[in-house]
Amino acid sequence: MSSTTSFARPLFLLRGGTDPDDVAALAAALRDRIEAGSQTPGGAMARGGAGDPAAGNGQGDRAAGRAPGQLPPGDGPSGEPRPLLVPIGPGEDPATVRADLARRLAPDGPAARPESDLLLRTSGSSTGTGALVAMSMAALTASARATHARLGGPGTWVLALPAHHVAGLQVLIRSLIAGREPVVVNTGGGFRPDALADAIERALAPRPGAPVRVPLVPTQLVRVLAPGQERAAGALARVDAVLLGGAAADPDLLQRARAAGVNVVTTYGMSETGGGCVYDDLPLDGVEVRIADPDAAGVGRIVLSGPVLAAGYAEAGARPAGAAVFRERAGSAPDGAVVRRELLTSDLGRLVPGPDGGCRLAVLGRVDDIIITGGVKVAPSEVEEVLTTLPGVAQACAVGVPDAEWGSAVVAAVVPDGDVDGGRGAWVQRLHAAARERLDGAHAPKRIVAVDALPLRGPGKVDRRAVARLFTVTSEGAADRDIRP
Repeated sequence: MSSTTSFARPLFLLRGGTDPDDVAALAAALRDRIEAGSQTPGGAMARGGAGDPAAGNGQGDRAAGRAPGQLPPGDGPSGEPRPLLVPIGPGEDPATVRADLARRLAPDGPAARPESDLLLRTSGSSTGTGALVAMSMAALTASARATHARLGGPGTWVLALPAHHVAGLQVLIRSLIAGREPVVVNTGGGFRPDALADAIERALAPRPGAPVRVPLVPTQLVRVLAPGQERAAGALARVDAVLLGGAAADPDLLQRARAAGVNVVTTYGMSETGGGCVYDDLPLDGVEVRIADPDAAGVGRIVLSGPVLAAGYAEAGARPAGAAVFRERAGSAPDGAVVRRELLTSDLGRLVPGPDGGCRLAVLGRVDDIIITGGVKVAPSEVEEVLTTLPGVAQACAVGVPDAEWGSAVVAAVVPDGDVDGGRGAWVQRLHAAARERLDGAHAPKRIVAVDALPLRGPGKVDRRAVARLFTVTSEGAADRDIRP
């Protein structure tokens, strides 16, 4: 089945999510592409894998005379380019995705090159528009092997994140490299801690004592540690490692998890790096981290390099100002040749001394998340860390909103940890007073609103644009939920 776009390579759309059938089809396609990776670009591609879901689950394959999930060969005697795999969300319309890609893909960009295997679409939590990232299977498998090396060897992986995003996709890659089937938590109806507990028990049963790993986003961990979820928390405490990424983790959440016996490994990375490439503030083997143009405090944009990097951005046109940039950096080769590709990320950070005397990466947040209020730069993470240490706060998100006096005003949405004494209005007032005691005038939120849950994008990133829109409500409409000092 060829692509309906005018792009140089056929596009094969594969449903991700967490439906077991869709996950199995996607894993089959990834397995075939890993096997095909040992062949030259001009050789025959191994058959098998997942078909285009446009006609339903395998119906398009049957119509073409193939077994369900079987890809046609590429780069064979006919010279047809190898298909580019495109994971999509379970609720997405394939025709709409194809039309979008036909408009956005650069015909001579990295996605058109034979070494690119997948096209990943980022969630775009801050900008509201996701990027198209061309990724090779070599980079994905390098990341998977480096993860196993850091964690002490292969293990059984539990998938509770959507497989069309890089964190869930890496669960499948790591499982394929380890030669073990992942245990899938179907979150199609929402994430349920009890379902996670069931999956962990299934993963532990065949090999008692063997390592089991569970990647989660902070929102999922918050729910597992909530009152009444003791079974799920107990199950999570039995696994070898919980990889926590996708969004910044509050120190209070990490403390509560570790107090419950959960071995949390914080991760930092992105689609452009094949997922997490810095674990517990230390880069994986082969990955290098530096800070570009640090200021007097050592703060600057984080730069990453190593074999996990994507081939590049696949869309036509220039990237927005402040966006991540792939670039080449002159190395120290005798002939002066460029020897290193690197990614200038959109994140600010600094290198800080670690307990072992080495340097560790402290991630401060995205460049475009920084709030300039009254001429002072405020990193939202600094505000959020304080708010989540206050009584009754489960989660917090600080953003900047336009303000006539300050230029931008720091505001915050908070999620209560269960019921609060005296109602939310009185609780928010106490919270605001406590925040002002711990934060200076620039960092203290000018307004706080209590919400049942923070809006999310992608695999679990807080949608900061949506949080900012919460503060467009009138003071009369929000009088029982927030306070304007």
